[in-house]
Amino acid sequence: MTLTQWLLFLLVIQIIHGLGTWKLYVKAGRQAWEAFVPVYNGVILMKIINRPWWWVILLFLPIVNLIMLMVVWVETARSFGKNTYTDTFLAVVSLGFYNYYLNYVADVNYVENRSLQPKSGSGEWTSSILFAIVAATIVHTYFMQPFTIPSSSLEKSLLVGDFLFVSKFHYGARVPMTTVAAPMVHDTIPVANVKSYTFNDNFEKRNTSWINKLQLPYMRLPGFQKIKRNDIVVFNQPADTLLDMNDFTPDRNYYKPIDKKTNLVKRCVGIPGDSLEIIDGYVYINGEKNELPDRAALQHYYTFISENAISQEFIDKYEIESTWSFYKIKAEYWDDNRVKKYLNEEVNGQKRSYLKESSRDSINVEVVGFIPYQEMTKLKMAPIKNKYNINLTAKNAEIIKNLPSTIFLEQFSYQLKDDSTFPHSPLYSWNFDNFGPIYIPKKGATVNINLEVLPLYKRVITEYEGNTLQVAGNQIKINGEVVNSYTFKQDYYWMMGDNRNNSIDARGWGYVPFNHVFGKPVLVWMSWDGIKNPRWERFFTTVHGEGKPTSFLMPVLICIGGLIGFNKWKARKKAKA
Repeated sequence: MTLTQWLLFLLVIQIIHGLGTWKLYVKAGRQAWEAFVPVYNGVILMKIINRPWWWVILLFLPIVNLIMLMVVWVETARSFGKNTYTDTFLAVVSLGFYNYYLNYVADVNYVENRSLQPKSGSGEWTSSILFAIVAATIVHTYFMQPFTIPSSSLEKSLLVGDFLFVSKFHYGARVPMTTVAAPMVHDTIPVANVKSYTFNDNFEKRNTSWINKLQLPYMRLPGFQKIKRNDIVVFNQPADTLLDMNDFTPDRNYYKPIDKKTNLVKRCVGIPGDSLEIIDGYVYINGEKNELPDRAALQHYYTFISENAISQEFIDKYEIESTWSFYKIKAEYWDDNRVKKYLNEEVNGQKRSYLKESSRDSINVEVVGFIPYQEMTKLKMAPIKNKYNINLTAKNAEIIKNLPSTIFLEQFSYQLKDDSTFPHSPLYSWNFDNFGPIYIPKKGATVNINLEVLPLYKRVITEYEGNTLQVAGNQIKINGEVVNSYTFKQDYYWMMGDNRNNSIDARGWGYVPFNHVFGKPVLVWMSWDGIKNPRWERFFTTVHGEGKPTSFLMPVLICIGGLIGFNKWKARKKAKA
């Protein structure tokens, strides 16, 4: 809904509230008109139910207000002598309309000095849990949120199994756009395995669900820092409106609100106004090679030929995350449909094979992972002895290059067009290693628009900035008007993984709008390599900064122990007094 629609909606809610409670206001010694004045009626209601005035603020915080409304409905009933479990149940399941019964039908009296203490152990537990959820939701939404590293795209910088605290306030906390959702749950409710926010995922029918219609327009609280180049950033994946997240083509068939799209963490290598180009896997900004912080550890694929086969010991020693093998296929079998089908399958989001070179007698292909002997026999494939593509940091590549057993080691760079690369247009023959140059849109900047550059900005103009777009011959129409330029409404960023050949990132979906930015990771508070192996050296380490990360685990444990000891001493001292 637009802001105007929301104001009208809130006005209707105020009228409904006034009609359902004005007599209760009078019985509490207030004036009837006070039940109808927006915000002021909330302050007066807090006085009537003997609760602090700042509860009114909680009633206007999305998600939090879903809990607080139920609390206020129950508290209103109890303020007029309705204290039974039945009264509590009716107040909640009627969505507050139980007040109409109290207002017009029931013979109730105002209990001015009622006890605010729960009358049972279960009531006390319920009250404590509710307000713990409210407090946690406020912190979770506007200040700090835990986050788990889901993939290896920043491997060596951030590891799979790292648990982060993500700051919402560095770049400005984003007000939740989805107003009706389960608290502290992102996309899916655990165990129940149902959406936490919607009853309708169809993209074309996204506005037919009443929950989807209650979307707030994008708003963000002021931050104290802008996104800087090379910051690690958590954001909502722009392309997550698809059934298949690995498919970045423009067709949309699966709807998610912005704040419910999948959260990802990448490095921001390009900021608004930058000109960006990728050459052989390295990023160039405004013509100069991008220099990453010393904590960053770029990884690329290297073609490696050795006198020996790769062993697990070798892989562990040089921190090789993945290896690809090379195979030969007799040319007469290359057009066999079984061969093509097998080699064109995807493995972990990537094609199984890439054509390398061909001759009259054989074709060399690079294949992801290991192919069982039975498959090699069936497909007439033969492995090229001791030749691999291995994923390495430059530091380890230099060590391996100088080993006596190494015959050849050279960084690998794709040169052929890759259809999975942004902007998915036949006009651009780019791939993940060689890409651009492109301009990263900046709020207020104007670019010339023609049929050649339109694929770069099509999703910005339509999906991210809400315009209509039509192409008629050589004419481009935006919102029905013929244009040859476009002015951007918000800032955009270019997010990439340090693990360059194992990262699905902006090279696949393009620009990341600022309204998709979620927060800034600031602390690794826990880290596990698998279920049973804690990485103690990574506990309580900062995400950004220079030099090797230093664990603050011991100082944190000492502070916690000191606080516990102080509280026990204080309790004993109070007991003696």
